[in-house]
Amino acid sequence: MRIVRIDTGDGAAACGIVEGDSIRLASGDPLRGLQPTGERRPLAGAKLLAPIVPVNILAIGRNYRAHAEEQGADLPKAPMAFMKATSSVIGPDAPVRLPAPAPAEVDYEAELAVVIGRTARRVPAGEALRHVLGYTCANDVSARDCQRSDGQWVRAKSFDTFCPLGPWIETDLDPRDLAIRCRVGGQTMQDARTSQMIFGIAFLIAYLSAGMTLLPGTVLLTGTPSGVGSARRPPRFLQPGDTVEVEIEGLGTLRNPVAAE
Repeated sequence: MRIVRIDTGDGAAACGIVEGDSIRLASGDPLRGLQPTGERRPLAGAKLLAPIVPVNILAIGRNYRAHAEEQGADLPKAPMAFMKATSSVIGPDAPVRLPAPAPAEVDYEAELAVVIGRTARRVPAGEALRHVLGYTCANDVSARDCQRSDGQWVRAKSFDTFCPLGPWIETDLDPRDLAIRCRVGGQTMQDARTSQMIFGIAFLIAYLSAGMTLLPGTVLLTGTPSGVGSARRPPRFLQPGDTVEVEIEGLGTLRNPVAAE
């Protein structure tokens, strides 16, 4: 099942289920259950919003071997967890805005996002995926100069518009070996598979839930492959007029233009 949120055109948001080339609107919400209604809207032309309003956003750094190597960093012995502000979330086609305080080194990071559907607390890895509602595409946009100067990553990862999510939540998906790609201006910059993660999704949920409660609506970003702009020579940072596309097998494509703030 593919769950979307759409702008209904009157300032409100509605949930729906993608069925072919149409959206069947539904009452309720993805975390407590959806009740389809008889109203349908065309998928083409619908203004899709981020498919979930997260209660928390947790992210994992350096979770692909080649990405750690391109940064000249040691492989992590345990997951490198950090948080992004929920106010950084935007949906498909909404612009990533280069922040006025730090516009020069804004980077893209294609990631598979996990949406927690059931409260997870001290969950063993063998039961972890039972707590997942589904999966979506994410772009962990990052201001690299702020990462270096701040000594930690929260501000660099949390500027407004720095967490595009979408286009929908796919509930019926095996996430273990999916193609994941990022294109900037039509050029492929990242191309890998989720099977190359150092720490898999079940392990990450077990590891994180051992010390904190993962509430329904928590979004977990699982790390980015190699090919980020900061590791290229010369570096390739985002510029106004760019379009960033995150494509994940079985999930579709999350597309966002880039603009100055």
